[in-house]
Amino acid sequence: MDVFRSLKSRNFRLFFYGQSISLIGTWMQKTAVCWLVYRLTNSALLLGVVSFVSLIPSLFLSPYAGSYIDRHNRYRLMIITQVISMVQAGALALMILLRYYNIPGIIFLSLVQGVINAFDVTCRQSLMMEMVEQKEDLPNAIALNSTVANFARIAGPALAGIVLSTFGEDICFAGNFLSYVPVLVSLFMMKMDLPVIVKSERSIWAELREGWQYISHDRDLSSLLLMLTASSLLVMPFNTLMPVFAKDIFNGSARTFSWFESAAGVGSIAAAIYMAQLKAGKDLVKILITASLIFGLSLVLLAYAGWLPLALVFMMLSGVGMMAQTSAINTYIQTHAIPAMRARAISYYIMAYQGMIPIGSLLTGMLAQWIGPRATVCIAGLTGIVATIVFVQHRRKTQPAVTIFPPAGKMMTNDRNSARA
Repeated sequence: MDVFRSLKSRNFRLFFYGQSISLIGTWMQKTAVCWLVYRLTNSALLLGVVSFVSLIPSLFLSPYAGSYIDRHNRYRLMIITQVISMVQAGALALMILLRYYNIPGIIFLSLVQGVINAFDVTCRQSLMMEMVEQKEDLPNAIALNSTVANFARIAGPALAGIVLSTFGEDICFAGNFLSYVPVLVSLFMMKMDLPVIVKSERSIWAELREGWQYISHDRDLSSLLLMLTASSLLVMPFNTLMPVFAKDIFNGSARTFSWFESAAGVGSIAAAIYMAQLKAGKDLVKILITASLIFGLSLVLLAYAGWLPLALVFMMLSGVGMMAQTSAINTYIQTHAIPAMRARAISYYIMAYQGMIPIGSLLTGMLAQWIGPRATVCIAGLTGIVATIVFVQHRRKTQPAVTIFPPAGKMMTNDRNSARA
């Protein structure tokens, strides 16, 4: 099928299968951590703190990670980050298995995982070009990677809801630890033919500055990253409050919380499948604008939904909007950034995406303590709509030169990028 065309590449196929299992374990643990912290503390603020420390390293480390990865073997770095992630998951599983419910300990291990992810996510994204044999299949690979991530977002919380209510939190954490085995096996089975890395005589700080100059002087890339920054800071952190919606507003259990996560995952998969089928010539900026409006409006409706099935429908629509928004920006960056700057460009995407969410999560938790969870989610939705309007007005004033997805065979070789090179 055309939607799975990038799986013809052996290395990407191995990566795809390994990640499919590992990400389910990751979402099981994520769901279990949120539920455990709220069950023990009944604090929306602490939910924000946990999200904050797990993602804040991306804000400070991603640009450095991009420069570091451009100077080293990305394949070896990805193996190292996966091994360290497995050790972190094992430590957290052991803590819960021994019934050592230490909130500072959970927060610390979440911080460790955040540091690992700042390097791992940038490395995985930048290595995708080398995994795909036919370069015109890269956008499809990006979309399929998003599809499997969002399938895990459905299966992980759904499985976590069953396990939490039947066996307890410790099985969820142990499951995540074991889920790293398939991804490591798939990595060792790959046959990567990477270009030889020539040791640069310049300092990593000079290359870090060069990456910033490249991004800041590219009008298209910088405007998309600013839009993503606004969404990550002010809109996406609404998800921090879903345990509160499940437990307090809808008087539910861990399974109810897993329904909210799974509903968002269903919407995300639908959007990812749509993105995977895109042909050359599609206007990614128009997709971004439409998705952003869907995202904002769905949150306004979710905020005051009084019936659980209706709330889950709006949660699903939020998944559609959020997935299409981030995937459109990711695809644009990977297909338009020049090869020498790809990891650094992606690192700013990770910084704008994962780096801003923790600050937003902390602000969301504080605001929910003050005005309540419903009003907080409504404000997030309205902010997303306003940010989209501002973005559209800015694009009209600047009249960008290139907005469409480049035709097959011409990725990263257009005249504008050649001039920058």
